[in-house]
Amino acid sequence: MNKKSIRTFLLTTGIAISLSVSMPAEAHAESYSVASGDSLYKISKLFGTTVANLMVSNNLSGYELYIGQLLDISNAKHTVQKGDTLYSISQKYDISLIDLRKANNIYSNYIYSGQVLEIPLQQTEQTQYETASENEDSYAAEELDLLARLIMAETESQPYEAKVAVGAVVINRINSGLFAPTISEVINQKINGYYQFSPVANGWISRAANEECIKAAKEALSGVDNTNGALFYYDTSTTNQWILSKPVSVTYGDMVFAY
Repeated sequence: MNKKSIRTFLLTTGIAISLSVSMPAEAHAESYSVASGDSLYKISKLFGTTVANLMVSNNLSGYELYIGQLLDISNAKHTVQKGDTLYSISQKYDISLIDLRKANNIYSNYIYSGQVLEIPLQQTEQTQYETASENEDSYAAEELDLLARLIMAETESQPYEAKVAVGAVVINRINSGLFAPTISEVINQKINGYYQFSPVANGWISRAANEECIKAAKEALSGVDNTNGALFYYDTSTTNQWILSKPVSVTYGDMVFAY
């Protein structure tokens, strides 16, 4: 290559590099080169994502950027590691468990090491606030009463944490997409001909709930989940090998909560 050709090649390459650094990327691009005046907030708004997703996707520990820095602006992905659960992954990325399930079309609890999961966009703060407000108002008094009566029947002699946890399991079942979609239907659901909750079968659920159980039901309905996403519970006296094989999340008193 002669000197003129080399000069033309270098000039063309330099222009291309300069353009890639200085020109804003299209909103459908997979990467973005940081320009002067950019911030993670501005970039998140440009591409319809969130600051948290940008930080996760690019392994950023802080908000500082430098001109020319290349950011991956596609949705975050997570490679499943040993010990991961769908719930723990949802907590890591601050998204709901049901959104994680929907994004990956996973409606069981089975995931495997090396599996790559799509991490959906997070809700905005306003949407999260509206959702929380809707949750508080969306349950009828009858549903609150039924949930409180289930808690009463299952945990009358157990600590308060266990009472909230039983309520959380019911809500987790609704949100999981694996069970019925309402409180009443979850509590009264039969699978393979058997009620899921023994107080429904033995009639104990008909007893009125006390104030502590009503308070615990309200906490669960407000979104409190002290079970880390558990879908099952049992007491320490059980000998049922099927339920004992479930991974344990937490234990409160004599109540064990599992996935």
